[in-house]
Order: sequence, then C-alpha cells, then structure tokens
Amino acid sequence: MVMEQRITLITLGVSDLARSKAFYEALGWRGQEVEETVFFQAGGLGFVLWGRDKLAADCGLEPRPAEPGRFGGIALAHNVRSDAEADALLAAAERAGGTVTKPAAVNAVGFYSGAFVDPDGHAWEVAHNPGFPLAADGSVTIPEFGP
Repeated sequence: MVMEQRITLITLGVSDLARSKAFYEALGWRGQEVEETVFFQAGGLGFVLWGRDKLAADCGLEPRPAEPGRFGGIALAHNVRSDAEADALLAAAERAGGTVTKPAAVNAVGFYSGAFVDPDGHAWEVAHNPGFPLAADGSVTIPEFGP
C-alpha cells in the first residue's frame, strides 16, 4: 500500500479558538464550529483550527507552548493573481490581527511575495508567481522543472 500524493486536511493548533476563528473570518473565510473545532472548506481540502493541546494529544505528542516570534517549521502558502492582490491580502491580515513578517517584494527567485503570521504565529506566504498559474477555481498546478 502506498500513500496517495494528496493532503486532505490541514489542522492548526491554536491557543484561543475564538480569536483564531475571528482572524480567518476577517480575511473572508467562513467556517463551521463543531465540538470546539472550526472547519473551513479551502478549495479541495479542509482547513481546521483546534486547540493546540488537544491536537498534540490526538497526535500522541506532548503539548508544548507556542513560541511567538519563532518559526515552527512549516509555512502555508496562498498564491494570488496579481502583485496588488498580494499587497491587499497582507494589509488585510495585519488589520485582522496578524503580523506582516516580510513585506511583499520581488524575491530572489524573481516573483512577488511577502509573508505574515496569524495570531498563533503560523506562517503564511502570499505570492504572485506567474510560473505557478492559478485555475479559475484557485487550484495550482506545479510546473515541470526538468530539462
């Protein structure tokens, strides 16, 4: 048996469920709260907010406190269709209570990107990369990088 190459759900462990739900709703997302868990439909996958300690226990791990300002080893990405859309999303994230950690600019690879963290310090890249075109439904197809 081989694991299919797909992701079904992404769950973020949060310290304050109401605050985190309000943050993502301020960005225009709509979620459903069920049994102290918030579920968002995010394109073809589910995006979930759940208490940090509960998520750790569910994974069989010891919970450890969030370390604001320290990188947690994962970054989520949201590609957009223009540089202006990237700028607008970073500004919206800041207004909603996030922190812009990297203002948008043309990066070393040559596309426009910036980054923010949500109230729990989860990192998000916001990018306009014409090399990763978005379909009408917002899905991305990774291009062939070979010769």
